[in-house]
Amino acid sequence: MGIDAEFGDVVNASTRKNIDEIAIVGAGPAGLFAAEIIASRGHRVTIYERMPSPARKFLLAGRGGLNLTHSEPLELFLERYGATAAEVRKAVEDFPPVRLMAWANGLGADLFTGSSGRVFPRAMKSSPLLRAWLRRLGDLGVTLKTRHRWTGFTADGALTFEGPGGTIVIVRPDAALLALGGATWPKLGADGSWVHVFASNHIPVTPLVPANCGVVISWSDVFRSRFEGTALKRIAITMDGITQRGEAIITRHGLEGGGVYALVPFIREAISMRGAAIISVDLKPDASIGELATRLARPRGKDTLTNFLRKTLHLDAAAIGLLRETGVPQSEEALAARIKAVPLEVQALAGIDRAISTAGGVCWHAVDRDLMLQNHPGIFVAGEMLDWEAPTGGYLLQATFATAARAANGLLAWCAARP
Repeated sequence: MGIDAEFGDVVNASTRKNIDEIAIVGAGPAGLFAAEIIASRGHRVTIYERMPSPARKFLLAGRGGLNLTHSEPLELFLERYGATAAEVRKAVEDFPPVRLMAWANGLGADLFTGSSGRVFPRAMKSSPLLRAWLRRLGDLGVTLKTRHRWTGFTADGALTFEGPGGTIVIVRPDAALLALGGATWPKLGADGSWVHVFASNHIPVTPLVPANCGVVISWSDVFRSRFEGTALKRIAITMDGITQRGEAIITRHGLEGGGVYALVPFIREAISMRGAAIISVDLKPDASIGELATRLARPRGKDTLTNFLRKTLHLDAAAIGLLRETGVPQSEEALAARIKAVPLEVQALAGIDRAISTAGGVCWHAVDRDLMLQNHPGIFVAGEMLDWEAPTGGYLLQATFATAARAANGLLAWCAARP
């Protein structure tokens, strides 16, 4: 079956004395992975998914190349999850990138590591991996029921769903694992509606907010009309002394891209505390102010400022436009300093529905170390439902799989310990 080495010997369902009925709610990567682990131990697993087909956001993530994980040393990898995500770091330590890579290669992914250290399937998309994965789940006897929207619990703890045609479906499994995601790209499945169900059942949840998202900046009409959709390349962005290199895309309402996403937690905090955040953009991160000032002191001749900056500093039109957006100082030293730190006021984060991921989720004190809800024995949670965030680069999917493994193994242990 391809996963014995990862999760222990597969138990033959025909010889098992006590076969449990397990419900998995949500057919994203966390739900599918948990289903695989649990079904491989001989339990009967049914996955309930509100969309007509599984893993829609996973498929979207793979359109530009499925970044499954990252190859950097584990001690550096774990730092990406921040000071408040100790349980996520423990889950990743238990199920590190090397194990996720072995699992994916077992499905024929033929992974490779890019120059940035990010890890991708050779096909550079998620659909072949998903097809092989669903075949494996079928071989394990996993049932997938689509168009089943989870609506909550009955008074005695059963799961309730709105089924096809609006029918009410009540399910009484021996145990359940919820993997309903965050609240990004709701048209693909995860709409965050579970938050209200949890609140009505006194399960504490930190409000979901956008992560790995764009930021809102008030551009002038001239700058917006000319540079919308243009990339600012080879820049560095700093927020409160924290610097991120990369690039950013100028959007109609601000900036987005890898150079912005990693700073979103700090920008969010500043907006919450002060109502706005100031970021600075270094247009020439490999040059010092002194070096730039020396080059700017060269005679300009008949060149316009735009042509002079283009020829002397190799700034492109978008970078020069951004410089003009905040005003161009007259002296060489002041202009060099501005090129190294173009100040931009961020007024808000972009909407959660187009964010790559969410922060917030089920509070850690609401679950035990196996990710079982404290006030709902036998109900486990995994993936983006939990309160954590991480930058892009493979860290999101790695933690999603790792928390699914933690919750699935916790569920198996809970089932084994029952009378």
